[in-house]
Amino acid sequence: MEEKLRSALAKPLQEIGVKISSISLGEEDGAKTLFIKIESDKTVDTDLCAKASEIINPIIDDLEIEELNNEFILDICSKGESNE
Repeated sequence: MEEKLRSALAKPLQEIGVKISSISLGEEDGAKTLFIKIESDKTVDTDLCAKASEIINPIIDDLEIEELNNEFILDICSKGESNE
């Protein structure tokens, strides 16, 4: 799953100056959550995370990844934040 996501997301995210730091699937508050930590030469703020999310969401929907075939929450944050 991680390599498939990295491969599909790398180029579109690179266009906005973002790289993926880590990808993990876990649970937060009882919900399946896909954690994607990003990094950039720019400040990784809520606007950049929202922009990355707009790119990531439709790509994930098209990939048909088995682990994500049911409902899940997408959590995008700076690699410096610790949500897990």
